[in-house]
Amino acid sequence: MLVRAVSLLFTILAIGCTSTAAGPTATAPTASPPTSSVAPIVAAVSPTATPASATTAVSPSSAAAETVQPADGPPAARLSAEGGDPVTGQLGTYVWRDQGSDSPWLPGARIAVGRAEPLTIRLAPRTLVASWQARIVPADLPGPDGAVPVGKGSGIPRFQAPKRGAWTLEVHIVFADDAGDASYFWRLDVR
Repeated sequence: MLVRAVSLLFTILAIGCTSTAAGPTATAPTASPPTSSVAPIVAAVSPTATPASATTAVSPSSAAAETVQPADGPPAARLSAEGGDPVTGQLGTYVWRDQGSDSPWLPGARIAVGRAEPLTIRLAPRTLVASWQARIVPADLPGPDGAVPVGKGSGIPRFQAPKRGAWTLEVHIVFADDAGDASYFWRLDVR
């Protein structure tokens, strides 16, 4: 499988080099390689590459974060406070069936909640949860050092918002039926 992936990658690169090496009068090929199959191949060849479908954040100047779920990856995790609109978390490191991805600590998708407000995470599509644990760090920290647990359990993740402040929330979910596990991130602005 890896040999086939590497071979396909070199073929794609060769096509790209051929069309640019001919000079400005060369015409682009009429059919382009499918981008959905290129990203997994690059990720398989280069351990530091991130698939195009991995979670990405909006520019640092933006206040929001965008989440893109892999097509065949773990479910999206949506955090909501009682009565509030759900916010899809940024997908971090995960293992899902026969694939996976490593991720650094992420800043998280923004959500404003009240102090001690009940929070619930729902998965889409609906997926059974074997266990979960949630932890927070101050939002200005770049990693999990000094993280404080805010909840753990099995089934649907439910816990209370922490005290006032700006926090990065990581919720690590282990899926039932040996489907894998994933970490999701939110930026909690607690009033």
